[in-house]
Amino acid sequence: MTYETLEVKIEGHIAHVAFNRPSSLNAMNGTMFGEIGKAFRALDENPSVRAIILSGNGKHFTAGLDLKESGAVLGATEGDPARIREKLRRHILWLQDCFTAIETCRAPVIAAIHGACVGAGVDVITACDMRIATKDTFFTIQEINVGIVADVGTLQRAPHVLPFGIVKEMAYTGRKMFTDEALRLGFINNVGDDIAAVHELALSMAQEIASKSPLAVAGTKAILNHARDHSVADGLDYVATWNSGMLLGEDLMKAASAALTRQSVSFDNLLESDDPD
Repeated sequence: MTYETLEVKIEGHIAHVAFNRPSSLNAMNGTMFGEIGKAFRALDENPSVRAIILSGNGKHFTAGLDLKESGAVLGATEGDPARIREKLRRHILWLQDCFTAIETCRAPVIAAIHGACVGAGVDVITACDMRIATKDTFFTIQEINVGIVADVGTLQRAPHVLPFGIVKEMAYTGRKMFTDEALRLGFINNVGDDIAAVHELALSMAQEIASKSPLAVAGTKAILNHARDHSVADGLDYVATWNSGMLLGEDLMKAASAALTRQSVSFDNLLESDDPD
């Protein structure tokens, strides 16, 4: 599948998705929103993909919402007011779903960030599993600076990866958070000197993940996402049900044998879906 605003490559078990509007600082227009959703849903369906790196081509990771094309993103403004609002609500839900595809993708997603990560960029990286950034990266919940409420995931996901008070401060003021603060608060997992170093760190992490049982990794991601949104009791019940079915697989014996013999082991891919496109 080819994309207008993204560059997608798969090498072995690792996919690399890059925002590819460098002349616009990877600002997100309607096409990019849609293609992000399509790309991650396609990777979720690819049984050979076990880890994904998300980055941006050019000077910055992303400048956020493309304000020059914001009309196309925000929708129509002429017609019956009630119908316009209902249509806009559905459009916002569609935008949200494009980024939720990152969060629900079976394979863990590592954001490799450099330069500016503004507005919708924060929505994107909070939907990722891990974040690695260059020393010169900064993060901004930009929406307050343009007079709107962030509505594509930051306000819902950021409180799970940052202290609540910090999220409120950033959301109310629109201030920049730089790499040193982000690392200290646990928002990012690691820091690289430059883009190349960040990509190397992300690739190393992706390779480590890809070496594990894809069944166990996919299950662990599903359980962690469920635990975030449910009580401890609900989470324990869910994982008990999950493992009561999944522990029948061959990966458990392979991994146990490898651990005992201190040898590496390769795991089979997950099965391809039989569902029609």
